Amino acid sequence: MSPQTIVIGISVAYLTACLAIGASAGRKTSDSAAGFVAGDRALGALVMYFITGATIFSAFAFLGMPGWAYSRGVAGLYILGFGTVGFVPFYFLGPRAARVGRRFGFVTQAEMVAHRFRTPAVAGLMAVISAIAFVPYLAIQMKGAGYVLTEMTSGAVSERVGAALVYTVVLAYVMKSGVLGVGWTNTFQGIFMMVLAWSMGLWLPHVLYGGVGEMFESIAEQRPELLVPPGLDAAGEPWAWGPYSSNILVSIVGFSMWPHLFMKAFSAKDENTLRRTVVLYPTFQLFLVPILILGFAAVLFASAPDKPDQVLPHLLMNAGLSPWIVGLFCAGALAASMSSGDAILHATASILVRDGWVTAARRPLSAQAERTAIRALLVFVLLAAYGLAFVYSDSLVTLLLFAYGPITQFAPGVVATLVWRRASGAAVLAGMLAGIIVTLVLSQRPDLCPWGLHAGLFGLALNVALLVMISLVRPGGTAEDDDFLATAQGR
Repeated sequence: MSPQTIVIGISVAYLTACLAIGASAGRKTSDSAAGFVAGDRALGALVMYFITGATIFSAFAFLGMPGWAYSRGVAGLYILGFGTVGFVPFYFLGPRAARVGRRFGFVTQAEMVAHRFRTPAVAGLMAVISAIAFVPYLAIQMKGAGYVLTEMTSGAVSERVGAALVYTVVLAYVMKSGVLGVGWTNTFQGIFMMVLAWSMGLWLPHVLYGGVGEMFESIAEQRPELLVPPGLDAAGEPWAWGPYSSNILVSIVGFSMWPHLFMKAFSAKDENTLRRTVVLYPTFQLFLVPILILGFAAVLFASAPDKPDQVLPHLLMNAGLSPWIVGLFCAGALAASMSSGDAILHATASILVRDGWVTAARRPLSAQAERTAIRALLVFVLLAAYGLAFVYSDSLVTLLLFAYGPITQFAPGVVATLVWRRASGAAVLAGMLAGIIVTLVLSQRPDLCPWGLHAGLFGLALNVALLVMISLVRPGGTAEDDDFLATAQGR
């Protein structure tokens, strides 16, 4: 059996296992939108931990992060800067959202905001913003899957074909089982990635350098610029602290606002499960450390790949390693892509139907009709992301940082929904709309951003200012608001 056959065989076996687990996971859920989107609000601690943790272990983590470590050095550590604290706001917001979700039947974030302010247009705007952020994020995962299959087949399978094959499997189990298909495959994928990350992260530097310490000593002698914080920018010049810090800040604010993460407040079995998930979540960051180490391992040993994002599979395929080891790593990289891609795909279709059609357009559907509409939209979303994946040519990390800008604009409105009695629907809508416009304009014209700061930061500042000023001039605070906030606070 040839080495390439072994690598491909392991990956095929892995995809088959994911399909079997995902397709069988939804057998006990109700045939309703709540069952498909929120798992009948019955997800336990184990699935909640992995459905949130494995989401960050994406193609960005297995491919983009090593690519940045290889090409930009310690700049790749920015993910540890926001990942350890980015989920903390959910400790306080998640239980409040869970309480109102159970009482009013919410399954999406925007549905909750629109109900509090009796402003359906907010749900429509949030659905559009979610799609703007989610489609590029899903494209990251598809592009990553394509990279892996291209490298492992030495170019016999193109990136386009590879992405199509992997995401046909994802589409099948998400369409069959909804959020439980996402949850149980993420549990399987998360455990697999944890074991693989630390095994490979410690073993490969030992093979190539004699150990992790020896590896960094060699890099310090030959490429010292890669170890000087905050690393290098895209042009290979020293990165300024301003852009670096603003990327971390925007990512912290936006992290809990990702709809596919926030929606888990409506899926958890109880509030203790939510809090336990937030407390345990930072442990997932520990499993990103060996992935970064693998990126540094490629600095002195890998011949230059076509793109930095391809450096890790490129290194493994050309380092003379056992095909069994290479196959397991390729399966792990596919797991990283799929564990985020399935959650994003499921959330995007659910949001567009529930928030865009049912809430904003005020076109109610029966439970079965809503589930059918979400399933149909899964195909459309997947095709849109597939088209973007092979038009966009920048790095996976850059694409992710763009996606954080729009998502960050949810933060002021969501916090106001659950905390501030005086906030009004007009204020939330105006702030969010102005914030997203500024963010998108400055994302296209980064030369207009002072000091090279993240575009989302300027959008967020305007968003907060408008929300506060309009709420002070034309406040909300009706009896309905009091009832909503009393429920959120558990009174």
